[in-house]
Amino acid sequence: MSRLPLANAGPAARWAVLGLVSAVIGAVLHLAHLPAALMLGPMIAGIALEMAGGPVRVPPVAMSVAQGIIGCLVARAITHDILGAFAARWPLFLGVVALTLVASLFLGWVVFRLRILPGTTSVWGMLPGAASAMILMAEAFGADFRLVAFMQYLRVALLAVTASLIAHVWTQASGGAPVEAPWFPPIAWAPFSVTLGLVGLAVLVARTTRIPAGGLLSAMAAGIAVHLAAPTAIDLPPWFLAIGYALLGWNTGLRFTRPVLAAAARALPQTVLSILALMLFCAGVAALLVIELHVDPLTAYLATSPGGLDSVAIIAASTRVDVPFVMALQTVRFVLILLLGPALSRFVARRIGAG
Repeated sequence: MSRLPLANAGPAARWAVLGLVSAVIGAVLHLAHLPAALMLGPMIAGIALEMAGGPVRVPPVAMSVAQGIIGCLVARAITHDILGAFAARWPLFLGVVALTLVASLFLGWVVFRLRILPGTTSVWGMLPGAASAMILMAEAFGADFRLVAFMQYLRVALLAVTASLIAHVWTQASGGAPVEAPWFPPIAWAPFSVTLGLVGLAVLVARTTRIPAGGLLSAMAAGIAVHLAAPTAIDLPPWFLAIGYALLGWNTGLRFTRPVLAAAARALPQTVLSILALMLFCAGVAALLVIELHVDPLTAYLATSPGGLDSVAIIAASTRVDVPFVMALQTVRFVLILLLGPALSRFVARRIGAG
């Protein structure tokens, strides 16, 4: 395949093309109501630019900004309602999370054992959580974050379609759709200044320490404390979130070389099977919640679904389910994966290497 004229274009022209293509693809995916469209659009555009011979690179400081924005997004999801739901049913939540983690690690082990994907990549790719955070953590801990992105977003897409269809059939679309916030609302300078401060903290930690994903973790930890103390203290306008999503999408897509794409294509059938197996396992856990605890079936399915925290939140908000229960279980799982993911992935890799 011959390289396109972008190979001879300057950096400014390449960034202009990347921004334009990203906006077009992201808008199309957004209109199609695809979760994470604002990240997938830039990622696809980055892959296209790399294949066209005109790659650019996202500066490290820009990636630290992206980590800070994602950290603020996660922090804002932690609410008093979620903490209350967890306090009331913490043994149940920890048990469900443990079952899901064991299933994810086992499937990652199978993918690794069969030499479908290398290293800890298979483990990070199978861990359920917010895909953006999983990609950042995987990169920080030495996995091939490009293939992790491939696995994570493939699962997000499959689960979003499945969960949306189930929710639509179950509720007969009676829940309505959530009202979208305007892209450029008036800026509330006090909370937005707090947000900028948290992002600045992420940049500082990333530049001055060697903590893996330090920017993400520092912004998330400080943001949780701030958000619980003052629930309106963090402001994330849609345009600001789009910046973080775009930076993360570009950083991932621009690293997709032809060999990486070839590896992803070879692994596609096995990856789909492993994702379907995890989905079926989590559906079985949801059935147990329905039978033993009389939890609403749709609530149980969304709470145990191994999709991204953000996509599940969107679906839950537009249906008649117990949203605090769903978000509490999803959030507990996400936080535990952030804390335990590095150690678990290294443990599985060592066990396979010794086997």
